[in-house]
Amino acid sequence: MTLIRPTAETAGASGPVRRPAAGRAVALLVLVAVAALIPLLGPRPALDGTGEAAAPGVGGIALLRAALFAALCVPVGELFAARLARRVPGAPLEHVPRSWAPSAAAVGFLAALGLASVVATGNLLPHHLSDMDVGGLYQSRDGKLALLEVNAFLAAGLCALSRRPAAQVWPLAAVALAEALRAHPAPEHGPLVGSGLTLVHVTCAALWTGGLLHVLRMLRTWRTASEAEAAEPTGTAETAVSAGAAGAALLSLYARVAAVLFAALTATGVWSALRRMPPGTVLDQLTATSYGRTLLAKLVLVAAVAVLALLARLRLRRAADRLSACVPARAEVVALGLVVAVSGLLTALPLPIRWS
Repeated sequence: MTLIRPTAETAGASGPVRRPAAGRAVALLVLVAVAALIPLLGPRPALDGTGEAAAPGVGGIALLRAALFAALCVPVGELFAARLARRVPGAPLEHVPRSWAPSAAAVGFLAALGLASVVATGNLLPHHLSDMDVGGLYQSRDGKLALLEVNAFLAAGLCALSRRPAAQVWPLAAVALAEALRAHPAPEHGPLVGSGLTLVHVTCAALWTGGLLHVLRMLRTWRTASEAEAAEPTGTAETAVSAGAAGAALLSLYARVAAVLFAALTATGVWSALRRMPPGTVLDQLTATSYGRTLLAKLVLVAAVAVLALLARLRLRRAADRLSACVPARAEVVALGLVVAVSGLLTALPLPIRWS
């Protein structure tokens, strides 16, 4: 017996054979991708017909911001998933997937460096080194925050390569804090409230996205290790069974925490949106502004993620093979990746108009 999941499930001795309905998850992702197509193509379709003008280089800035968000999610998720795994009895902790944190830190460093160069050029894409005023970064709030992110990713990479990779939680927290402060400048009404909401939102999103990614990687590593051990002359079926039980327990533990993260994400996201779009103007701005259109696409994606998460949770509770929940969970990771991409675009578009 191994940890390989069966491809078919027999309902009874003479009953029909039922196969996992992976097609439903794929169909849902296709529909969601169509719904998010306009903002994912870039700022031009989102701005079409709104009368708004995007800043020069907004497409490149959106790409850099999305890369920065993804680079934050990966190491945060690794630390989070590893902490959850230590709470699972009998988990084969000696088998862990190769860390992606150093590579993520390198990507984050380059993305933060690119964003810092934009700030040094007066929020324009630089064409020559002479266009950048590096010294001016220390003179402005945005410049200091950009430098903080560059240094924080550099420190996170060094910590990831050290003997104590858990220490990277501090520079990663600095990146999340810098993003929260950057998104809410001082002239904004109630900037501290906005920064607090964004900090909670970014932290929960990183834990949810990165955590699920690493949990699935750990399950695959445990399955491969158990198959190898069971194939050895001294291997036993109990090894594979215990690894499978530990994997299902880890996924169940993550699902319980993810429910809390989703509630926090929803609350902070709605609150932040209402601070930028007063309740009486939300419906108009969701279709008449580029920010609203992209936000609407993000909401559709998040709703799809919630459906996939619910499907995975139901399989964990009711399916004979609890690890079949990995099928919708993998689709959930893909959808979360799209959410990260849309979030990067959202930060680069013009803020909505506060109609009275």
